[in-house]
Amino acid sequence: MEKNQYSLCEEILRRLHGAGVLDGMVIAGSWCIVFYKEYFNSDEFTATIRTRDIDFAIPIPTEFTSRIDLKDLLADLGFLVDFRGDEGHMRFVHPDLILEFLVPERGRGSAKAFDIPELGANAQRLRYLDISLTDTITVNFRGTPVRLPHPARFALHKLIVAGRRSREKAENDRAQAIMVLRALRKSGEERSIRDVFVSMPAKWRKAIECSLVESGIPDAILLLGTN
Repeated sequence: MEKNQYSLCEEILRRLHGAGVLDGMVIAGSWCIVFYKEYFNSDEFTATIRTRDIDFAIPIPTEFTSRIDLKDLLADLGFLVDFRGDEGHMRFVHPDLILEFLVPERGRGSAKAFDIPELGANAQRLRYLDISLTDTITVNFRGTPVRLPHPARFALHKLIVAGRRSREKAENDRAQAIMVLRALRKSGEERSIRDVFVSMPAKWRKAIECSLVESGIPDAILLLGTN
């Protein structure tokens, strides 16, 4: 399954890049772990994936310079369009992968799907997503440039949202966050963790600290570099 997922992911990214829309998206969620292996360039950084879902975060306002129809772009790969929830959030579903599109939820929020005419699709609004879109990096994945949240932002975002998820998903979020924080410290990027953390509102910082304590890993909170 994993080999099929990676090959299919590679083809999807290649097509999105070729169509001129990939640079208007940022990979979010657990699949970032796969691409961070390229960033850290270390055999010690594991990249096991347990989910079919690939999340594409899209800034508002959008940054696309081209227009495509995702259904047409992906149809021959076996993707089917699925709609979820009362508002009909779109997903592109394949036996090996599920593609979802996300935009930041701001202010009072809305359950309404956010239309993205440049993709012929819509996106789900998600709280805290701006954390992942504020500072991005680009890595080369098998010849295709892929935008990702800076690893420090990815990790701290995971720790914040862990408190809103089921126990199993929260444990996975914390484990991924701690792995990335450790990799950052090992590569000499402790300051990036500290700088992002101290720039956050007090409520978010408290959620991060609680999440690290709840991980059950002794001294995990020291990974923040603020003690």
